[in-house]
Amino acid sequence: MEQITKEQKEKLEKLKEYIAGLGSLAVGFSAGVDSTFLLAVAKEVLGERVIAVTSADASVPRRELKEAEEFCRERGIRHFSCVSDPMKSEEYRHNGPDRCYFCKREIFSDIKKIAEENGIEYVAEGSNMDDLGDYRPGLRAVEELGIKSPLREAGLYKADIRALSKEMGLPTWDKPAYACLASRFVYGEEITEEKLEMLDQAEQLLIGLGFLTERVRIHGKLARIEVPKEDIERLASEEIRETILKRFKELGFQFVSLDLSGYRTGSMNATIRGAKTGNS
Repeated sequence: MEQITKEQKEKLEKLKEYIAGLGSLAVGFSAGVDSTFLLAVAKEVLGERVIAVTSADASVPRRELKEAEEFCRERGIRHFSCVSDPMKSEEYRHNGPDRCYFCKREIFSDIKKIAEENGIEYVAEGSNMDDLGDYRPGLRAVEELGIKSPLREAGLYKADIRALSKEMGLPTWDKPAYACLASRFVYGEEITEEKLEMLDQAEQLLIGLGFLTERVRIHGKLARIEVPKEDIERLASEEIRETILKRFKELGFQFVSLDLSGYRTGSMNATIRGAKTGNS
C-alpha cells in the first residue's frame, strides 16, 4: 500500500482539529468519495455527536441510497433520510444553468431542520478544493445557508481524499465519481421524475455490464452514452450494443448514441459560455 505523504497527514490533522472545534455535526451524506471520508473522520472525532443525512429525492440513484444506509449501519452512525422535493421548485424543473443552486438550497435547508431537531449545531457538506475550479452554483446556496465545508477548510484535494480513504480502509477510496441524475439533462430540458427513473435504470444497466465509470446524458428521447475511451470498443461490440439498445428502448428512449469523445465530467457545462467543466 502506498504511504500517504507528510502533507496529507498534516491536512488530515487540520481536518480533525476543525471538526473537533464544531462540537457536533450533521454531514450531508451521498455515499460518494468525499462525503464518506468526511463522515468517517467526523465519526472518529465526534463519536455520537455526528449524524448523517442523505437526500432521498428522485435525482439520487437508488444504489447510492442503499450504500449510504449500509455504510452508516456498519459504522454505527445515526442516519436520517431527507425527503426534500426539489421538483416543487419551478426553477429546478426548468433546468437552467443555476439548477443546482435551487436544489442545494432546498436540500440543505431541510438538513438544517433535521440537525436542529436532533440537537446538532452545525451542518457540513463534502466539497473539496478541486470543486473551486468548477462551475458549481450549488456552492452559493451552501454559503448562503452557513453550511460548513471542512474538506476545503483543510485544503484537501480529491487525490488527497482518495489516498487518505485508502489508508483508512474506506470502501470508497477508488469509487468512480457520481453526481445526481439531474446533472445528466441538457440545460433547458425539463426535469421530470419519469426521466430521472429512466436515467437511473439506464445507468444501472451499464454498471451491471461492467462499465463502472459511465454517464447517460438525456437529450429529449435521445440517450447519449459516455464511457472512458478505452471502453468504447467493448461497449460497441455487437452483443453488448444490442443488449443496451433493447433495454434503453424499453425504458422509453427512442434513440441511443455513443459519444466518441468518451467520458468526461461536466460535458453538459460545455454549453455555458466561459464555464469550466467538472460538475457531473
